[in-house]
Amino acid sequence: MTRLLVRDVRGLRRLIIPSRLQSSVPDWLAAMNAVVEQYARTSSALAAEFYDGQRDAAGVPGVFTVPVADPPPPEQTEASLRWATKDLWPRDPEDDRTTEAQRQPVDVRLAQAEKKAEQVAQKLVTDTGRGTVQEAVRRDRQAVAWARAAALGSCAFCRLLATRGAVYKQDTVDFRAHDGCHCGVIPIFRGQRFELSSHAKEWERLYQEYAAGHSGDQLRLFRRALAEHDSNPLPGAH
Repeated sequence: MTRLLVRDVRGLRRLIIPSRLQSSVPDWLAAMNAVVEQYARTSSALAAEFYDGQRDAAGVPGVFTVPVADPPPPEQTEASLRWATKDLWPRDPEDDRTTEAQRQPVDVRLAQAEKKAEQVAQKLVTDTGRGTVQEAVRRDRQAVAWARAAALGSCAFCRLLATRGAVYKQDTVDFRAHDGCHCGVIPIFRGQRFELSSHAKEWERLYQEYAAGHSGDQLRLFRRALAEHDSNPLPGAH
């Protein structure tokens, strides 16, 4: 789904005309809003199917209807996309308030804005699916907690949170996702025992060996340990 989303987002790039930013960007925003809404609804539906599958696999008794989350409101999507394109607008290079990103040629600014817009759209869409699972855990009397699942290519921050296991209770709503985050939510049901995946166990071992006990410096040390010792190193770690 993410690949298809990125494909469609990139296809809308043609709507932005550098010589007519003032008139073309609003059309792009409207089109992006429609794409985000469409994929967010799909994300919610897939998340509901996933939750039902996890519930069945755990042998949970009774019937439960997953509450499907709504897409993000248009004003949230637009605000996020305006942030992604804030450096696109031309600035006076002599102005002290002009950033280095705003001094770049227009084609560079367009490429940077496109990349940020892809990440923003992906987060808005996947947050809707993650929210669907979290809300289901909160309402389902047979659910007791949820765990965070991180992909092999995830950042150190996400990997660290994934090592905590099923510590997030029913009423925990703060997922702490960043742009480009692909982490998922795994529901845990009454009587079910949760175990870390093999790679999450390896991350936990590295954390305990190289970072635990170093208050205020754990993430930096954990990131270094991943780069030096993990069998699935962070992107760009070599």
